[in-house]
Amino acid sequence: MTILKQKGDIAELQVALDLRRRGFEILFPFGEASDYDLAIDRGDKLERVQVKYTESDGEVIEVRCSSHSLTNGRIRRTKFYTPKTIDWLAVYDRTSDQCFYIPSAELGTGRNRVSLRLTPTRNSQRVGIRFAKDYADLNMEHAGLEPAASDLQSRRSPN
Repeated sequence: MTILKQKGDIAELQVALDLRRRGFEILFPFGEASDYDLAIDRGDKLERVQVKYTESDGEVIEVRCSSHSLTNGRIRRTKFYTPKTIDWLAVYDRTSDQCFYIPSAELGTGRNRVSLRLTPTRNSQRVGIRFAKDYADLNMEHAGLEPAASDLQSRRSPN
């Protein structure tokens, strides 16, 4: 098993444990062909969750919003996560030992990365900054179906 696969497995387990502690039923797809790693059952609907592992620098969490299909160690195809394929992008940050949940609506039609800020900026900038604490809960607006509270929305960047 490769190191990347091991890290992915750790992240999936950490996110599943975090979601279970929050009271969600967890479902795992069979095989490796799904666009998501697990699903949560909210009772009246299922939501697809793609999980990522990262190790932040303690200030900013960098989250990859894509995956690569490899053949003989070469990238064959890059898949970007969008609201068509997932409902949430969950990230387990090993440095802070926390899970964060990004609604798929914030991914648009595909982007490379999202940055979540763990600490305040040095220049006190707030506009255009995604603060990790705002992504620590899965009960925020689901995949953009309802607008975020105005103070939360003003702090998030459009990209």
